[in-house]
Amino acid sequence: MASPLKIAVLLSGSGRTLQNFLDEKAAGRLDVSIERVISSRADVLGVQRARDAGISTQIINPQQCGEIFDLIDQANIDLVCLAGWMCFLEIPARYSGRVMNIHPALLPAFGGKGMYGAKVHQAVLDYGCKITGCTVHFVTNEYDAGPIILQRTCPVLEDDDAHTLADRVFAEEKKAYPDALRLFAAGRLKIEGRRVRISSR
Repeated sequence: MASPLKIAVLLSGSGRTLQNFLDEKAAGRLDVSIERVISSRADVLGVQRARDAGISTQIINPQQCGEIFDLIDQANIDLVCLAGWMCFLEIPARYSGRVMNIHPALLPAFGGKGMYGAKVHQAVLDYGCKITGCTVHFVTNEYDAGPIILQRTCPVLEDDDAHTLADRVFAEEKKAYPDALRLFAAGRLKIEGRRVRISSR
């Protein structure tokens, strides 16, 4: 794939994952060009982060999936990255295998409609899990059900609450998502049904 990898980032909140991509790029560890940021809300920090970085940024009603992907098409995007996008997004067939998301738990556990943010971490705590983590996966038209690319784990500590656990999981997200982008850019990911095989080259 041509370098740098051209990505679009879709967000609905603070833009922490976008900032992580920008930081990794600035450090020379992630060869990406963030061509578009699309937000479902105008009044979020993620929009300001994107504009401060000089990235073309649009606010789009999440119900207008066609318009979202028209914007993405116009930028000749290689990969769409959901980064705290809190709305269901219908994926056109032409983007199958070209949309990624990260979930703050070890899918298929603690996923599905309504499972996001602190709700996920509280559910992990309520269930009494001893480990948790994050999952990078390809997006399909079913919540959190796409083929898994990478997972990273971390412990659940006895005195954790949803916020302390979220911080520990996010530390793993900051590693996992850029790793997945690098693998995609290198052409090392092959989807076979529910599995994603990672080639050695």
